[in-house]
Amino acid sequence: MSKKARLILVMVVIEAVLAGIWWYLARFGMANPDRLTADFQAVVGQTMGMAMGGLLGIGVILFFVAARNDRKAAQGKARR
Repeated sequence: MSKKARLILVMVVIEAVLAGIWWYLARFGMANPDRLTADFQAVVGQTMGMAMGGLLGIGVILFFVAARNDRKAAQGKARR
């Protein structure tokens, strides 16, 4: 399995976990409006959106690094 494929797989799993946490917190906020502040949903949305977006941005950079490393490894095997 190439480094690009492994990176994509890991990023999908991590993003799915973050989406699950976001879903849980949103449902918790809807089920318990009397126990939370009025801006709970907005804070959860901003925080989780920023976390998922930041991770996706880092993932794009890491994807290009992994692609470069895959090319270097393929060239190294071709020279042998």
